[in-house]
Amino acid sequence: MSISEIACTYAALILHDDGIPITAEKIAALVKAANVSVESYWPGLFAKLAEKRDIGDLILNVGAGGGGGAVAVAAPGAGAAAPAAAAPVEEKKEEPKEESDDDMGFSLFD
Repeated sequence: MSISEIACTYAALILHDDGIPITAEKIAALVKAANVSVESYWPGLFAKLAEKRDIGDLILNVGAGGGGGAVAVAAPGAGAAAPAAAAPVEEKKEEPKEESDDDMGFSLFD
């Protein structure tokens, strides 16, 4: 990320945190007050992003990755009868039992 992107990101987060509508002018004013020079198009891009996406949702989903790849399913031939869709089988994984102090024969406070 460039300094311009980071400055505009912080400006948008500050405006969101204060409950102020995020506009290009307000982002530019915050960046200018921080004495950071940015290209003129960055505040407008971040303002458009804020119009289309909720900043709160972006913050909460920062660790969520993108969508997985699409799974291709082969369609049955035109003359073949479509088989009934089978219910997905759930695999039950046995979780290992956690050992407790009682199992080991001693306690931390003995």
